[in-house]
Amino acid sequence: MVTETAPEELESRLDDEEVAVVDIRDSSSYAAGHVDGAVNVPPNRLSPAALDAPWAAAEEVVVSCYVGKSSKRVAAVLSERLDADVSSLRGGFDAWDGPVDDGRESDGRGPSEGPSGVGDEAASGSTDAPF
Repeated sequence: MVTETAPEELESRLDDEEVAVVDIRDSSSYAAGHVDGAVNVPPNRLSPAALDAPWAAAEEVVVSCYVGKSSKRVAAVLSERLDADVSSLRGGFDAWDGPVDDGRESDGRGPSEGPSGVGDEAASGSTDAPF
């Protein structure tokens, strides 16, 4: 069973370097707004290579989607592959009332490049399920 993290709990811990937020929504939704500090890793980019990204080394990983349904599925898969406490953001981004950032980067990279640590080589794969 996947645990859930309440939005208020995550907001109080955003500055904690041990917590990584992984937003699995599509890149355009991420660019429109996401939890401050979250990295964008849509499910089709979750591969064994993606687990070499800095976020995967955090002690705790909170997965966010639109309303919390898909993030539970992805969190269950990640909990089997990461040495971290993995949870789903309760209610997803729709329930988030904390600090929001947009996905634009000053160097012109797209929202799915750079912060997630996942390049185009990891983009191939099924969009139905990670790994």
